[in-house]
Amino acid sequence: MRILCLDDEALALKMLEMCVKKVKPDADVAAFDDWEDLLADAEKNGCDVAFLDIHMRGMTGVEVAKRLKELNPKMNIIFVTGFSEYKADAMDMRASGYIMKPVTKEDVARELEELRFPIIPKSDAVLKVQCFGNFDVFTPDGTPVHFERSKSKEIFAYLVHRHGSSCTTREIAAALFEDEPYDKKQQSYLQILISAMVKSLKKIGAESVINKSYNALSVNPKLLDCDYYRFKELDPGAVNAYECEYMSQYYWADFLYNDF
Repeated sequence: MRILCLDDEALALKMLEMCVKKVKPDADVAAFDDWEDLLADAEKNGCDVAFLDIHMRGMTGVEVAKRLKELNPKMNIIFVTGFSEYKADAMDMRASGYIMKPVTKEDVARELEELRFPIIPKSDAVLKVQCFGNFDVFTPDGTPVHFERSKSKEIFAYLVHRHGSSCTTREIAAALFEDEPYDKKQQSYLQILISAMVKSLKKIGAESVINKSYNALSVNPKLLDCDYYRFKELDPGAVNAYECEYMSQYYWADFLYNDF
């Protein structure tokens, strides 16, 4: 979880940052006393939650929130203020929360537990998946995942591409082998590839990312930290990482902007 804090008063900013770090010690927390620096950071690195002081010099927190929402409509905005008259403006922004100063750890904890757009912590991801550029898969610590067969890796890539949709073995075969006949020989080969894929994932304790039903497979998107999925959620970091290359090694991999 990445959390940004903004307040142009040094003491208030320090108290806010301290409370957030106490509540979420594993989060990536960055504090800013200048709204321009915060916006630049959010555009470059992304943000899940922003705690914004409303009454500031130069630009109000509500105006900063509007700019942040342009970067990511699903960003959680929590306003912090000592002036209750701003509450109506904050609610018009469909903010996730509202805290009156002085900020306490209990206030921060309450708002982070009741976010408008719930966040799946990266620490819960079983695998990190890179779709932009060449397709690659990593364990949470960044170690590349080895697939015994290249076609097994391609099957996993296709399932990631389908973003949790159930795919029949016939459909997978059509993507991987194009115009080749879907006969018993191909069906048998496909089962070997699927078994090898599951075996490779099981070796690293990641077999849970695959959902299997009769003659069909899918991935569990909630267990993947994937740049493609983050792009679809309009995460600024993922949007900036996309350079017009998507699963470059696979001819079937189409990246369609009209999907978003």
